Amino acid sequence: MNGDKTRAACPNPIAASVNPTALGTMRGSRLWNGLQLRAGEKIAIAYFLYTAFLASAHRVSPSRMTLAWLIPAALWALAAVESRFSRKWSAVVRDWIPLSLILAGYWQADWFPSPPVTRWEQTWIQWDRILLDGFGLRRGLEAFGWMVPSLLEGAYLLLYAVPPLCVGALYLCHKRARTDRFLATCFLGTFFVYALLPHFPTASPRLMFPGQDLPNFGGLCRSMNVWLLDHLDISTSVFPSGHVAVAFSAALGLRQAVPEKRLLWGSFLAVAGLVFTATVYGRYHYAVDGLASVGIAALASRCSGVLVEHHG
Repeated sequence: MNGDKTRAACPNPIAASVNPTALGTMRGSRLWNGLQLRAGEKIAIAYFLYTAFLASAHRVSPSRMTLAWLIPAALWALAAVESRFSRKWSAVVRDWIPLSLILAGYWQADWFPSPPVTRWEQTWIQWDRILLDGFGLRRGLEAFGWMVPSLLEGAYLLLYAVPPLCVGALYLCHKRARTDRFLATCFLGTFFVYALLPHFPTASPRLMFPGQDLPNFGGLCRSMNVWLLDHLDISTSVFPSGHVAVAFSAALGLRQAVPEKRLLWGSFLAVAGLVFTATVYGRYHYAVDGLASVGIAALASRCSGVLVEHHG
């Protein structure tokens, strides 16, 4: 009994010495340390913060302005809460949900239109004609009839299925832990290209030079591609190419994630090459659009490895 009274009279000296404010700070620090963002998420948030500032500079409509600032805030909040109260199912969802940001970021670039810089387009179309006719690219692609052109249009049509297929491949290879390594490269290359679009306003050769230099083969896939571009594409710019950026950033991201699976990432790299060729052959882009995106994706592949290692 005397011991109980003594303990009651003399509270824990450590607890007694801790200031309530300091104790709250310590608890807040532990909570903050639990809110870990992945490297890919940081890249996505950085891009959407950039577009939010761009929206402010362009004085877009109040609804768009609100959405522009809401997107990065929501991304941070959702990722932070999931990291603090993570469950197995929520971690899996967190692997897949960011893929939807690729299209969202692309469409958001359409908020910042500017008049096309026609002097660039007049030069680029001459380069394309040298490539297509002078070097015989179009003749070579059409040498076997409709088969190769249809393959190119099919690759272009299915482009936005490539990133989810890459994540699915990581799961099938039991390499889910490397998903963030893939997303870091994919997002860095893709969003960097998207960030450049408002600053290089150019129109697609299909629209700038209607009826000129068109392929000699059409088909269902081409009809679907043209319809989608007419109804769902952005008009801000075609330089650099968003399609080529996604294709090569995803393929190189897979190479970063599973370098030992050469056949796997090599297959996606081949698909990326088909997409690039389709953009030029189908007159969706100038060749220089795709070349710029390939260079950016390659640079992103080099830089993302450093970011992931630093993040880890």
